[in-house]
Amino acid sequence: MTANHLIAPTAEVRQALADGKPVVALESTIITHGMPFPDNVETARQVEADIRAEGAIPATIAVLDGKIRIGLDDDDLDRLAKADDVMKCSRADLSFAVASGRPGSTTVAATMMAAEAAGIAVFATGGIGGVHKGAEETFDVSADLDELGRTPVLVVCAGAKALLDIPKTLEVLETRGVPVIAYGTDELPAFWSRGSGLSAPYRLDTAEEIARLLKVRAGFGGHGGVLIANPVPEESEIPQDEMAGHIATAIDQANRDNIKGKDVTPYVLGAILDLTGGRSLVTNIALVRNNARLAAKIAVAAAKD
Repeated sequence: MTANHLIAPTAEVRQALADGKPVVALESTIITHGMPFPDNVETARQVEADIRAEGAIPATIAVLDGKIRIGLDDDDLDRLAKADDVMKCSRADLSFAVASGRPGSTTVAATMMAAEAAGIAVFATGGIGGVHKGAEETFDVSADLDELGRTPVLVVCAGAKALLDIPKTLEVLETRGVPVIAYGTDELPAFWSRGSGLSAPYRLDTAEEIARLLKVRAGFGGHGGVLIANPVPEESEIPQDEMAGHIATAIDQANRDNIKGKDVTPYVLGAILDLTGGRSLVTNIALVRNNARLAAKIAVAAAKD
C-alpha cells in the first residue's frame, strides 16, 4: 500500500489539480479543537467561501473512514464538527488514525504532509505551533517546526500562537532553513495582535512577490516550506499588552491543572476565550479568514506562472 492509496481528494480538487488550477489546503483542528460548535463549522464554511471568492479551490484536510480526505463536503464538515473522540493528528498520529479508522483532524504538520502528497503547494491556517515557554526544561516543541523545515508547502498564518516563546520559535525556524516573511509589515505579527515587538526576518507586500519566491524556492531540491506571517486586520486585533496578561493567566491555569503536551494549546485557547469574554474567538475567526484570502491570492498568482 502506498501513501497515494490513502489520499482521497474530492472530484473537484482532483480535477483542479489536474488542470493546474489554484488550490488552497486547509487544516481541520480548528474545527475539532479550536472553536466551539457551531462556530467551528460556520467558520470552516466561511473560509472555504473566502477562498472561492478569490478564484481558488479550497481543500479542507481530515481523516475520515480510514482515508486522508483532501476536501470535505458539507455533510463531512458537519460530521467532523460533531464527532466525539476525534484524534488531533500531527506527523506521529496520522498513520495511526488512518490504520485504526478513527476520525482525525490535521494540525499544521499533518496538513502539510497531506497537502504535499496531494500536490497542493499553498496552505492557510490560523497560527503555527512552536517552542513552548519553558521548553528548555520540558522539551515541548511543536512538530510544526520540523515539518516546515522538511516539507515544501507555503504556509500562510497570523504568526506563531502568541502563547508560545516566539523568539525561540524564530530561532528554530532559522536553524531549519525556513524563510519567515511578514506580509505588508516590518514587524512579526503575534496571532491575536498585529505586533510582537520583534522585527520580521523578511517582508513582502504582494501576492505576486510571494508567488515568485515560491517558484524560485521550488527550483532547489531538498528545501522545506515557507512561512508567511499575515497580520490580523486592525479592526479585529486584541492589542499585545492586553493579550500578554490573558496568556499569562491561562498558562498558569494550565500548569496548575497539570496540562501537558498537545493538550496545552486547546486548553489555553479555551481559557483565553473565557478571559476575553469571547473576543479572542472573534479575532481568531477574522485572522483565519484573512489568511485564507491571502493564501488564495498567492495560489492564483502562482498558477499564472
